[in-house]
Amino acid sequence: MVTHYFESHLSGMIAGHLVRQLLNLGEEVVWLSSNATPAPSYRKDGFRGVAVNALNVTEGYLGIPFPIPSLPGIFQIQREVQRADVVLLQDSLYPACIAAFLFARSARAPLVIAAHVGMVPYNNPVFRALMSLANRFVVRPMLAGADRVAFFSEITAGYFSDVQFRSTPKMMFTGVDTDIFFPAPPDQKRELRGPLGLAPDRPVALFVGRFVEKKGLHILARMARRRRDILWAFAGWGHLNPRDWDLRNVIVFSNLSGPSLADLYRASDLLVLPSKGEGFPLVIQEALACGLPVVCSAETTGADTAISEFLCGVPLDERHPENTAAAFCAEVDRALGGCGNARCSSEQRFKFVSSRYSWRATAVEYLELIRSALSERTQPVIVQP
Repeated sequence: MVTHYFESHLSGMIAGHLVRQLLNLGEEVVWLSSNATPAPSYRKDGFRGVAVNALNVTEGYLGIPFPIPSLPGIFQIQREVQRADVVLLQDSLYPACIAAFLFARSARAPLVIAAHVGMVPYNNPVFRALMSLANRFVVRPMLAGADRVAFFSEITAGYFSDVQFRSTPKMMFTGVDTDIFFPAPPDQKRELRGPLGLAPDRPVALFVGRFVEKKGLHILARMARRRRDILWAFAGWGHLNPRDWDLRNVIVFSNLSGPSLADLYRASDLLVLPSKGEGFPLVIQEALACGLPVVCSAETTGADTAISEFLCGVPLDERHPENTAAAFCAEVDRALGGCGNARCSSEQRFKFVSSRYSWRATAVEYLELIRSALSERTQPVIVQP
């Protein structure tokens, strides 16, 4: 499996969950990713993490995750691909994934691509044009050349619907660990807030994710200035740090994950995510599993039509960010007041997530896809006399 980051970077959380589930199913997994952060050391037989030497400057300066393998890193990828029975790429546009694709095609190795993201509409017209060109001349040919393709968002599937796939793509969604992410009893919320430094009697709006442009940080900054009666909690990292806004109603958490992050979800009143160009953000599933109402961009509600009834969607107006911030604030008030889709109970949200987004079921679907690609490639060629 090839990704751009390991789980220790937090961007690799989805891949980490998948690897552990595949190991639990008895598979052997070699995980290749950039050495921006350390490779995991799971105490399980059949696992090996390979940290590929890469340059990771674009993330720090531009907020764009795009580690570029060095020449020795390219040779690392080639060696591992040649040893593999099946190659699984988590998305296509990252340089390590492109290199793995080319080596897999050269070695005639079965190839599966999990497509998470389609078009990211950057505000910068140069970035936007570059991504459009890359999707057209790099990603679409890769998807067409893969033995199997899985989409993790109806938005992404729609964007690439014109590709001539080798076989019909499969729609499947990432899972949620409901042993960690679950609702808190009503009387526990105040107890959870104390250790986190959150006021017990103020409404808490939560954002979880990278602090980058596409996540809507400029919208959230306007919302925090408009609504100083609300405490805005941010869990994540990135070059657009909310600490720089110098607002007393903003608190930032940089090192939360797993159980500690779940406690922050449970201590909050709702999740706010004014992002664009997403596939299907895992934070939405995690927030719903913890019983929170979710206010997100109208675009994001289309990632899975089955979940849309649990989300409060707000259209993004890129030309008028103040208007967008005002519209989000109005929907936040409705959610805090129990109006609209926020009327669903915590238990209803948790029940929906636990029934629809199972990590084990997702891993089994992956395995079926992988085995079908492998069996197709290894079938003997029968020559008719």
